[in-house]
Amino acid sequence: MSRAIDRDSQRFKKIVRGKIRDDLKKYVTQGEMLGRKGRETVSIPVPNIQIPHFRHGKKGSGGVGQGEGDEGQPIGKGGRPGEGDGPGTAGNEPGRHIREVELSMEELADMLGEALALPNIQPKGKDEISSTKDRYNSVRRTGPDSLRHVKRTYKRALKRSIAAGEFDPRNPVVIPVRDDEEYRSWTTRPEPQANAAVIYMMDVSGSMTDEQKGIVRTEAFWIDTWLKKQYGGLQRRYVVHDAVAHEVDEDTFYRTRESGGTRISSAYAACEKIIARDFPPDQWNIYAFQFSDGDNWGEDNADCLAKLTGGLLPHCNLFCYGQVESPYGSGDFIRELRRVESDHEQLILSEIENRDAIFDSIKDFLGTGR
Repeated sequence: MSRAIDRDSQRFKKIVRGKIRDDLKKYVTQGEMLGRKGRETVSIPVPNIQIPHFRHGKKGSGGVGQGEGDEGQPIGKGGRPGEGDGPGTAGNEPGRHIREVELSMEELADMLGEALALPNIQPKGKDEISSTKDRYNSVRRTGPDSLRHVKRTYKRALKRSIAAGEFDPRNPVVIPVRDDEEYRSWTTRPEPQANAAVIYMMDVSGSMTDEQKGIVRTEAFWIDTWLKKQYGGLQRRYVVHDAVAHEVDEDTFYRTRESGGTRISSAYAACEKIIARDFPPDQWNIYAFQFSDGDNWGEDNADCLAKLTGGLLPHCNLFCYGQVESPYGSGDFIRELRRVESDHEQLILSEIENRDAIFDSIKDFLGTGR
């Protein structure tokens, strides 16, 4: 019985995950996961799934399709009010339910990789450093008192006492001697750690509406999910900017609402500062993602290109610019970037017209495998 229940449970989980995989684009574009993100898992709302099964009717109630009927008469479920589709009286039956299904972030990343056919990333340069980790997985006969293995020491003393005929069940006192003592011991082994840093930059100026900012946050969530799958030691930094850039924490990045003019070079300067401070390019794989509506102060474009080509692109595995279409932004900045795109293979550009374009934009950015 227990095995049958386990099989049914595994089958049900497989069906649910298949449903999520089939509808993944809907979840990606609509931001279903935002607000449900946990430390290691995420809850996804999916329609309740009924496993097909037989249900017996009442004895003598007749079969399906029996009885007289007129041409064009709708077929209901037993002919009772409130059942079936179409007009009718108010019903008292439960409606369609939603089930919260928990998936690990790794499962989610696998689904994304399959849906977009994303290649695994090939790190550049010195992508790994070795750290050491001690594991207490053995015992030895010498050591400090703080590591004495009390249970094993007592068992050795008890065995010795019984073998020597010194053990008295009526007075079961066992006193370990030096030869009885055992101590916990450890082995030290190197553990490779992939060094990867992601720097997100988002335009929060007045021309970026809440809808555009929502698109950015949704896409950043999925990019993050994939990169964490590829790198075990992912570090993230966040920059928001209007005319001035500010480094913020993750929560502020996903929630902030500001206004003002736009000077994109301020974000590039903040990104350069973060790299110089925290991520030596010869030891880190660096990914920069910038999102804006492309409405930049005209005199700032030359400074942006100088900072990008001279200070950022040489140090980044990828520098991805996503331009979100806005009713208020000019959208001119992507044309400036196209002037240097052919000279820098790590520069990836993507135009994001609406939420439906998020899926393809992620493919643009991560499909290179860099």
